Amino acid sequence: MASSLAVAVSVSVAAPASSPSPVAAAAPPRVALRRGLPPMCRALRARPRSRGPAVVCQAQGGQDTAIQVPDVSKSTWQSLVVESELPVLVEFWASWCGPCKMIDPIVGKLSKEYEGKLKCYKLNTDENPDIATQFGIRSIPTMMIFKNGEKKDAVIGAVPESTLITCIEKYVDGR
Repeated sequence: MASSLAVAVSVSVAAPASSPSPVAAAAPPRVALRRGLPPMCRALRARPRSRGPAVVCQAQGGQDTAIQVPDVSKSTWQSLVVESELPVLVEFWASWCGPCKMIDPIVGKLSKEYEGKLKCYKLNTDENPDIATQFGIRSIPTMMIFKNGEKKDAVIGAVPESTLITCIEKYVDGR
């Protein structure tokens, strides 16, 4: 004897009389959302109760791990990039760009690693929109390689260090 069992579930949300909009009334309460989340998600969404002292990380031995890549601007572009005898890597970036902040230490590391074989500079696209437009920058971060004053290659996005090295190696002599 086989029988089908059909169950219908009906959920309705009643809007309070003082609700300013039907959208706000239909939204479940925030507490219910927190209870429905797995424990890890609730922990991630929890807000800190106080602003106590922050944890500060320091490299062992007191060495500075961040390598500052010099800035290039419209006024220094010709002398630093176009007239350079070495290949030049230019990182096009903006201060508000999260992926730019991720790629910056990699560019700094490569700047030190290729010292004497490659020059590395950063160009803030918000402060130098003319140059960014001239080279068709539509997404940041973008790293461009220039050799003998001409654009040779470009890498778009926060890519792994190995991708940048592969690109650089095509234009660096003696490595």
